[in-house]
Amino acid sequence: MSLWTWFGLTNGNVSTEWPLKGDAHGQQGVLGMPRYDPAKCQDACDACAQACVTHAITFAPGSGAQVRAEVDWGRCIVCQRCTEVCPTGAFSPSAEWAVGVTGRDDLVWAEAPASGAASVAAGGTGRAPRPFRRSLHIRHVDAGSCNGCESELQALNNPFYNLHRLGIFFTASPRFADVLLVTGPVTQAMRGPLLATYEAMPDPKWVIATGTCAVSGGVTGGNYASGNGLDGVLPVDVYLPGCPPNPAAIMHALLLILGRTEQRIRGGRLER
Repeated sequence: MSLWTWFGLTNGNVSTEWPLKGDAHGQQGVLGMPRYDPAKCQDACDACAQACVTHAITFAPGSGAQVRAEVDWGRCIVCQRCTEVCPTGAFSPSAEWAVGVTGRDDLVWAEAPASGAASVAAGGTGRAPRPFRRSLHIRHVDAGSCNGCESELQALNNPFYNLHRLGIFFTASPRFADVLLVTGPVTQAMRGPLLATYEAMPDPKWVIATGTCAVSGGVTGGNYASGNGLDGVLPVDVYLPGCPPNPAAIMHALLLILGRTEQRIRGGRLER
């Protein structure tokens, strides 16, 4: 008997039952997207913007003499530097990792979050999730990533997450794919192959921008060799920031496509 067979027999089924039931998503105690409370901002303080390497936090003149931070979680790499340098707690740590959205504008902090229907129309394709009754097949394309997202994608098929139990599979051929899952900022070298893959997929087809690079370009976006993510290249159905997004967050994004879960962030505000 092999060592791994013995290990399996003695330990039993190690796969989580989440999201079908329970909350064993494997991310307990892990820091997620920071929270932002503009009421705690200190006048003439821009420590957060100075620390933000991707310009997810910027400043623009507000009403009167006030200057308020403009926050775009779609550019955030979840490095936590803003929470470390903020002197007032306006940016604070959170454990919220399920930040996939169907509309790009929902990743931008707003005073009054848009309603569900309005937010989908603002920045997303506006399509309702397809009611898949059988399996869902994914074609992954690395459009210039650092492979951080790929390491999380690999974890989806490990014994704990076991993505197959949900009827979701990766496929090598775009002709059998329902979803195009893209990582990376879309480099010049990968733009052509990415478009060719999308065109080879049968309709209806869906696109997930996975990781901050695919959402907005990330740290290296906009240089001589890289684009600024998928916007303007392909129609995006789900935006999932993170550097990288963890396996549970990727599963949440896939379940958004399936219509089997709810979006948890609107108008840049994290659900409490």
